[in-house]
Amino acid sequence: MKHAKLVSFTAAGAQTAARCAALLPDFRCEQYARTIDLSLSGTSLARFAQQAMVDCDMIVFVGAAGIAVRAVAPYLMGKAYDPAVIVIDEAGRFVIPLLSGHLGGANALAECLADGLGAQAVVTTATDGREVFAVDSWARAHGCVVVDPQHIKYVSGALLRGETVGVRSDFPVDGRLPAHISLQAEAESGFAIGYDTKAAPFAHTLHLVPRLVHIGIGCRRGTPVERIEAAVRAALDAAGVPRSAVCGAASIDVKRDEPGLLLFSAQAGLPLAFFSAEELRRTAGDFTPSAFVEQAVGVDNVCERAAVCAAGGGRLLCRKTARDGVTVALAERPWRARFDG
Repeated sequence: MKHAKLVSFTAAGAQTAARCAALLPDFRCEQYARTIDLSLSGTSLARFAQQAMVDCDMIVFVGAAGIAVRAVAPYLMGKAYDPAVIVIDEAGRFVIPLLSGHLGGANALAECLADGLGAQAVVTTATDGREVFAVDSWARAHGCVVVDPQHIKYVSGALLRGETVGVRSDFPVDGRLPAHISLQAEAESGFAIGYDTKAAPFAHTLHLVPRLVHIGIGCRRGTPVERIEAAVRAALDAAGVPRSAVCGAASIDVKRDEPGLLLFSAQAGLPLAFFSAEELRRTAGDFTPSAFVEQAVGVDNVCERAAVCAAGGGRLLCRKTARDGVTVALAERPWRARFDG
C-alpha cells in the first residue's frame, strides 16, 4: 500500500487533513496536526519533510504554499524521484499539486481530493492546462517506467508547439492515438515503448519500459542472496530485459522460508509469490523437465513454471538458466499499449 503523510498547522487545517485522509483509501495515511497535537510542538518541520520526501509516495501540506515550498526545497531530487506534494488551504477551498504532477500522480490526486472536498484543483502544468497529451502521465497510468525523464521536455515541448511526435512500440497498440502522435512519422522527438533502452528511433527518444516481467527462481537450501542476485542479473542480461521491466518474483512454496530468496525480494523491492507443486503442474506450457527436481519437490520444473504462473500464463522470455545452484527463468504477462485519443 502507498504511504501518505498529511501535515497541518491549525485546528481548522487538521479537520481538512482528516477529510483528505478519508478520501485516500489506497494510501496508508499518517496525520501530523502540529498545532493541536502537543507531542509535535517541539518537532522540526525540516526533519519531517526530509524523512517524508524519502519514505512517502505523497505529502499533503494543509496550510500556506510558502511553508510547503520552504520545507521540501532542500530535499528535491528530480521529477523521477520526488513524491507527489500537494498543498491545500486550511478551509479546503483550493488543492494545488506542487511536485510530481505527472510521474508522481499529484495532478490526478489533486483532482480526486478536490472532488471529494468540493474544492477547486489548481493544476499549473502546461500539458494539462492546454489539454495536450502528457506522456509521463500516460506512462504512469499504464504501468511503464520512464527511464530517461530528462527527455520528457522534448516530447511535451514538441506537442505544446503543435509539432508531430513519434512513437515506436514493441507491443501491439490499441485505440486512437492522441493528436500529433504518429506511429509512422520520422519526427525529431518521440517515445519508444519496449525493453531496448538503447534504441534511438528519434533524435530525442524517451524510453518507456512496461513493468511486465516476472522472475521464476529455484535454488538450493541455504543459497546466499548474492548468488541469487548474480543469477537473476545474468538471466536479465542474456534476455535483453532491463531491471526496470521486472514487476515480481516467484518460486515454489517449499521455498517460502528460504532466507536468501526472501532477502533478494526485499532488497529488490519485488513482491514474491509462492505456488504449490500442484499449481505449478497445472501451468500450461512447454517447460524444461528435470527428474531430479520432480523427485525433490514434486514438479518437474520450478523456475519456468513459477515465472509463467506469476505472469498469468504469459510467454517465456528466458528459459531455465542455471548458475551456482540457482535456476532462473523470465516470463512476460500479456500487455498492449492502449490509447484513447
